[in-house]
Amino acid sequence: MALGGYTSNHNVIYFRKYHVVWTPKYRRSVLVGEVANRCQTPLRQVAAKYDAEKIALALMRNRVHLLCEVGPPVGVPRLVKNIQGSSFVSTVGERL
Repeated sequence: MALGGYTSNHNVIYFRKYHVVWTPKYRRSVLVGEVANRCQTPLRQVAAKYDAEKIALALMRNRVHLLCEVGPPVGVPRLVKNIQGSSFVSTVGERL
């Protein structure tokens, strides 16, 4: 049983929160309107697939901020790789 915001997983107790930021090339303002709405779905789907707790998500005109908690078996590199491999990147690329 974990206390104070810590999470337990069988034999591990952890407190891993990551702030991940994506930016389009040259920080162009492409994340507006329909593109911003379409970017949220893949982020939520991949986070749910890897049991990542999405704490906060902010889509701005030229960047995406994601604050999440990921367990030790998955890790943040795998989560970011799968988010970038999803339709998130192709959605942003359509507007460039």
